[in-house]
Amino acid sequence: MRNIRLGVNIDHVATVRNARGGIHPDPVRASLLALDAGADGITLHLREDRRHIREDDLRRLQEAVRAPVNLEMAATEEMVRIALAARPHAVCLVPERREEVTTEGGLDAAGNLEALRPVVARLVEAGIRVSLFIDPDERQVRAAAELGAPVVELHTGRYAETVGSSRSGELDRLTRAAAVTAQCGLECHAGHGLTFDNVEAVAALPEVVELNIGHFLIGEAIFVGLKASISEMKGLIAGSRWRER
Repeated sequence: MRNIRLGVNIDHVATVRNARGGIHPDPVRASLLALDAGADGITLHLREDRRHIREDDLRRLQEAVRAPVNLEMAATEEMVRIALAARPHAVCLVPERREEVTTEGGLDAAGNLEALRPVVARLVEAGIRVSLFIDPDERQVRAAAELGAPVVELHTGRYAETVGSSRSGELDRLTRAAAVTAQCGLECHAGHGLTFDNVEAVAALPEVVELNIGHFLIGEAIFVGLKASISEMKGLIAGSRWRER
């Protein structure tokens, strides 16, 4: 079983910065600290309304780090142009609605095949690793494979938000969807709403090779520091894999 990678999303460092309109705290500095604490890559979401990350953050981040940079973005012409100019290691296509507080669900790849096909093709041709952020649903996984995206990221939000027997049902959905990714020859990632309390069951899924976690880690860092927050998450993830062995 392969070790699992941790991508740390630094969006909400920028959210705090933007609340005052200045330059502190700096998301690039947070990225360097995250990598020093054991993160395997940095994730950032450039939204249409620039509510947290801005283009300049992406530019500075790519200049400052040598680790993989994963750019989350909507499948719009503006964002495709930005991605093609920046050439990050990876792009994760996500749904985006202006009024949402955070990403509320997975991308409907199955219902938007023709619109997504040229977007995925342009990014892949540019040498960018493309993933689709989708709900844990077999139909969506197979649509991602049809589109030629080599990676899917399973949306763990519903799993994270439920408790008791309902959570078991959501974990079953994730388990089945992860199995389909292997059948389709896709690399499987997961993320959204993961915390110290719920990450281990997802990290234990053998098909999952990368988790992307941000909001919880940045929030926990207020109390214990960013290095301690990330180090504990890395330990929980690694421990879940060893127990499975």
